[in-house]
Amino acid sequence: MTTDVQPTVSIVVPVFNEEENVPLLAEEIRRALDPQGIPYEVVAVDDGSTDSTWERLETVRAQDPRWVLVGLRRNFGQTAAMSAGFDHARGEVIVTLDGDLQNDPADIPRLLEVAKDHDVVSGWRKNRQDPFLSRRLPSMLANWLISRVTGIRLHDYGCTLKAYRREVVEHLHLYGEMHRFIPAVASWMGISLAEVETHHRPRRFGRSKYGITRTVRVVLDLITVKFLLSFATKPIQVFGLLGACMAAVGLVIGGYLTVLKLGFGAQIGGRPLLFLAILLILVGVQLVVMGLLGEMLVRVYHESQRKAIYMVRRVLGHPGREG
Repeated sequence: MTTDVQPTVSIVVPVFNEEENVPLLAEEIRRALDPQGIPYEVVAVDDGSTDSTWERLETVRAQDPRWVLVGLRRNFGQTAAMSAGFDHARGEVIVTLDGDLQNDPADIPRLLEVAKDHDVVSGWRKNRQDPFLSRRLPSMLANWLISRVTGIRLHDYGCTLKAYRREVVEHLHLYGEMHRFIPAVASWMGISLAEVETHHRPRRFGRSKYGITRTVRVVLDLITVKFLLSFATKPIQVFGLLGACMAAVGLVIGGYLTVLKLGFGAQIGGRPLLFLAILLILVGVQLVVMGLLGEMLVRVYHESQRKAIYMVRRVLGHPGREG
């Protein structure tokens, strides 16, 4: 077993306090991929675990040098951990996999087969083994909402088990909870997308890190994704249009009041319409200015260097990066 061979596939596994699951996961990945004869590596990202997860990972790596370990300085969240995994992955196809054993590594070969003809292959946990009210119902609503807003229809955005071609993820900058929106965010590239039914299993060890409160954050990130997909490179078109419309309404109201004052001698100083007209004009001008500032920021963003959203404590498995 050697790491000299350039891996064709990288398995990115973010883990957080999964000490019981790590050895079992390693064995399941070996059983699923070794018979395929595909050169692969496993990039395990320890997202600031407070138990013995890192020590278990080191034990796995001592037995199988195809494992690359990335330890983050603190718990940055799944999106940051996944981004760290992408940055350290070397394969042409990158598969993401949860570390809690609810995703089945035996499904990876099917995803890889479909990935030969598609840029992104998303898993679909058709028969989820989670509580209905606390997990499955919010997920169903979120999947419907995300599909409607983004126009990219998937049954299961929240399934971590996905396969990406390298050129898809290497141009993505992930923030917040945006790892679940990768297919939608990447859609501007003109990707080909497929969905594959996968197995889903009850959690055996540890505690779920997901809860109903995450739904609110998902909705807020969805607003960001919609803005990025539609107006990321042209903010003036949303802020400027809204501001121009508001200012125009304010000017019409102001013109009407001016006619009343000059033509009919009406008293307009205390009329609420006057204050509304002033408010609409001022807010409209501010929105137009925000759009212009947004245009300037977009140009700065696209010309600046990409900044990481995580800090690495240590890396095992890549020459020149260990320490």
